[in-house]
Amino acid sequence: MPPDNLIIIDGNSLAHRAFHAIPLLSTTQGLLTNAVYGFTNMLLKVLAREKPEGIAVAFDKGKITFRHDQFADYKALRKATPDELRPQFPILKDLLRAMRIQIFETEGFEADDLIGTLVTKAERAGLKSIVVTGDKDALQLVSLYTKVLLTKKGISELEEYNEHKVLQRFGIIPVQFADLKGLSGDPSDNIPGVPGIGEKTASRLLSRYGTVEEVIAHAGELPERLGNQIITFSEQAMLSKRLATIQREVPIDINLDLCCWQGPDYKSLLEILKKLEFKSIIKSIMNDRKLPGDIEKNSEAGHSLQTYPVRYHLLNNPAGLESFLRAARQSGRLSIALAGARSGGITAAGLAINPDAVYYLLPDAWLSLDETLFIIKDICEDDNISKYCHNGKELIWLLHHHKIKLCNLGFDTMVAAYLLNPASPSQDLGNVLLEHLDIVLPLGGEEELPAQADCVMQLVRLLDNKLRLQEEEQLYYEVELPLVEVLAAMEINGVAVDKEQLEAMSKELSKQIDALTEEIYRLSGENFNINSPKQLGHVLFEKLKLPVIKKTKTGYSTDAEVLDELAASHEVVSKILEYRQMVKLKTTYTDSLAALINPQTNRLHTSLYQTVTATGRLSSAEPNLQNIPIRLEQGRKIRKVFIPGQPGNLLLTADYSQIELRILAHLSGDPNLTNSFLNHEDIHTRTAAEVFGVPLEEVTSEMRSRAKAVNFGIIYGLSDYGLARNIKVSRQEAKQYIQNYFNRYPVVKSYIDRTIREAKEKGFSTTVLNRRRYLPELFSPNHTIRSFGERTAINSPLQGSAADLIKQAMVRIHRKLTSLNLQSKMILQVHDELIFDVPAEEIPLMKELVRECMENALPMSVPLEVDIKIGPNWYDVKKV
Repeated sequence: MPPDNLIIIDGNSLAHRAFHAIPLLSTTQGLLTNAVYGFTNMLLKVLAREKPEGIAVAFDKGKITFRHDQFADYKALRKATPDELRPQFPILKDLLRAMRIQIFETEGFEADDLIGTLVTKAERAGLKSIVVTGDKDALQLVSLYTKVLLTKKGISELEEYNEHKVLQRFGIIPVQFADLKGLSGDPSDNIPGVPGIGEKTASRLLSRYGTVEEVIAHAGELPERLGNQIITFSEQAMLSKRLATIQREVPIDINLDLCCWQGPDYKSLLEILKKLEFKSIIKSIMNDRKLPGDIEKNSEAGHSLQTYPVRYHLLNNPAGLESFLRAARQSGRLSIALAGARSGGITAAGLAINPDAVYYLLPDAWLSLDETLFIIKDICEDDNISKYCHNGKELIWLLHHHKIKLCNLGFDTMVAAYLLNPASPSQDLGNVLLEHLDIVLPLGGEEELPAQADCVMQLVRLLDNKLRLQEEEQLYYEVELPLVEVLAAMEINGVAVDKEQLEAMSKELSKQIDALTEEIYRLSGENFNINSPKQLGHVLFEKLKLPVIKKTKTGYSTDAEVLDELAASHEVVSKILEYRQMVKLKTTYTDSLAALINPQTNRLHTSLYQTVTATGRLSSAEPNLQNIPIRLEQGRKIRKVFIPGQPGNLLLTADYSQIELRILAHLSGDPNLTNSFLNHEDIHTRTAAEVFGVPLEEVTSEMRSRAKAVNFGIIYGLSDYGLARNIKVSRQEAKQYIQNYFNRYPVVKSYIDRTIREAKEKGFSTTVLNRRRYLPELFSPNHTIRSFGERTAINSPLQGSAADLIKQAMVRIHRKLTSLNLQSKMILQVHDELIFDVPAEEIPLMKELVRECMENALPMSVPLEVDIKIGPNWYDVKKV
């Protein structure tokens, strides 16, 4: 029996969109997976949303189709499938087969044509179909029986189209879609259409005449210029229509019965997902149980990935509670998992001492909320009990809501798992358990919290052993683990903001945006939506006749790179670039910052993440204060709104000077580079003198600027091509600069070569504290990816060591502030800079304390220098 409803997926379209929407991902073995990951997530989303009885996926097969016989240049401008995507198609098809999903592909036809044939056969059988694609061409298939789900924002959203939606959006009915392309063309497929006719004009003509043929027949009724254009290009219009028409009768054997879907072969599916290291997808499948079929009966894999069967004691009587407290104190260790929210506080707790001593604590008829919190306070503030948890920063936040302090944080499994696998897309407990113990956590219900506490206790010994095997125990116990408390304190304290100044800035930016808008209209000769790439492209390339730099699937590219290249061609381009900068400052910063101010504290409480970046650097969100602009003066002024939290206080900033170059000198041992720092020379001036072959006193500002680009280019593994683009010189000149640099610093060259060689031998790079970054890209058959891996191998030890240094400094400073009972607070960390809110009377002490902790964070062969500045806000700080 055929299915009553059928999902048909455009495999090529979704794979391409997933590939471009998701950054390159790879397994620890170097297998590229980003397209497969995105496709699988979208597939599961569609299955959950539509619950189809049948499903099929269509793929292109081969590059040449019948359309190339009609028009040799069909899709001639389309870029070749990226080398990084091509090997993911076989993996994707294996995954679909494991899901028992029917695959269709045939030589000479595109996936669109197979979809059209499937839809037609389904309609004849009276079945309803849903087409999932990113290609608008499929809208011609929409009918009473067929709707289309178009991907939006990469693959994160789906927009549903029925007949009414097509008419509303394009002004035509679905069967006219090929006619629309016949007149307006399609740059992404190199379908020419009629020159000068855009989508709106085409839609208007079709609403009047119906088809391309009728438009041509009535060309004499149209304005002379338009009519002549249509007559001149009538054959091209008809060809374009044929090229855009989806074939509905592809000679392929289609048995709709085979499209019926009973669910996956779970054994095969879970094996593939484990090989791909899709831990979050495995967890979703195991916990949600939304796919058809019985996972336990269906596969042995289901048995190996059972939901964890926790055994626990409910603390619901005085004897049980006393027994638990006694056991926790005797053991000296306790795993804690809390339920609740920062705004509402704790609602329940899971507690574990060992696998036979797991507990669940929650308020009930026997135990009030206050009594429950008193018990939690008693154990959390007991300094003799070592606390284990997953995500200690969140635990501290929850406890802080009730004015409870966490003492003696002994292990955070989230931070440990991050150090062991910094490339993992998620360090949530479910993923960590899947990776290290093949355990699936129960979700919801009374057993969830006890299971979390129990599993954390099991993870501690395992992860501790792995850290020691990888020689990362010093990094973990001396830097990363104590940093959890530091970051929590910074988040809780927050950053004071001058709301009036922020509002004034937003208003000023609005005025500048309005003025720029009028100036752009004047220079371009018409009013249009500057934020619309399509309308902007029309103005720049059709009206003003500026040279076309590149095209996208939807038309002319107007990205920043294109506009930078066109800036000298017309005055309006520089105004558009300035307009974009002002709009970004307003929307991303002044408006967003205002919306994120906590109404209770009148402060920003950014989230600081230590388990996200592959390098070990911290990141932040809501707001992302790592990205406060510094290049433009207008952007730098946003720092004015960050102020001390108390009257009489000042902001003190401490910034490492040229930290990555100093680390390069330390790691490489290059005597010339080392001596430059020991002699306190300006390293960029010294490099300029060597690169350009002039005495130090003859180095110009331009020479120094170029030398600075060379210095940092070396750090980031920049090629002569990349350096040439950055400093706008010929490739030959850039090559000579690099050669001169290595002539001056030959040991740096040896260090770089050795670093790449060792990374290839070991599969990872390391920092001064042995932080690892795995580099599967080094083993890719693709030259571009392999080159990226080599650049990363050069840069990661430098960036990662800079992260080690500043994190160690933060821990030392936090301990000093606490031990000396100072009122000063560390409030922000931005790259190599720390910002403090300091009472005026503590300024002299803080200057020395911060400098000493930062400059002596770790033993180095070159001196570390820290620039200290003080001021009434972050913008107006002055060097002292």
